[in-house]
Amino acid sequence: MSQSSRNRTPRAGPRPPPKPLGATRLEELALAYAARFAVSAAKLADYLRRKLRERGWEGEGEPPVEAIVTRFVAAGYVDDKAYARAKSGSMLRRGLGMRRVNQAMDMAGIAGEDREAARAGPGAQRRAALAFARKRRLGPFGSPPADRAAREKQIAALLRAGHPLDSARELVNAASEAAAELWAGQADEDDTCD
Repeated sequence: MSQSSRNRTPRAGPRPPPKPLGATRLEELALAYAARFAVSAAKLADYLRRKLRERGWEGEGEPPVEAIVTRFVAAGYVDDKAYARAKSGSMLRRGLGMRRVNQAMDMAGIAGEDREAARAGPGAQRRAALAFARKRRLGPFGSPPADRAAREKQIAALLRAGHPLDSARELVNAASEAAAELWAGQADEDDTCD
């Protein structure tokens, strides 16, 4: 412990409340948030509203939350379509299924058109299920489940990760790693035939 930290006296009383936000400070907060994190328009608006609840508003009338978000979207600081593609791709690479991706899109306030632009095809969805099974050592990637209850637990893990029931069953019941990889590759072939 340093000499200076031992000689400090504790603060007396509670901290003073933070100063209310003005238009300039609100915009600065929005810019810092958008620069630091990938955000959707809805997440930025939620962040600004939360800051206003915490600190209050010193200006006249309503705070310009929607105007700031609209300006940031127009300037390209916030792009829902790019956010949706990045979030979807990240979640699929981690092995999560489309149901979980859609839940994340709902939480981020991503609209239908932007969500559809980021929707993964059947091949990508199967590769995500395969990645999850490999990472968690499910089905042929782990020790073979001895009984039905163990297989059902593995299927349940895939379902919680957002994968459809038929995909979960295919992976858990695959005879070998090669069979599971072949199953995942078949969707890619189906995509090219269309």
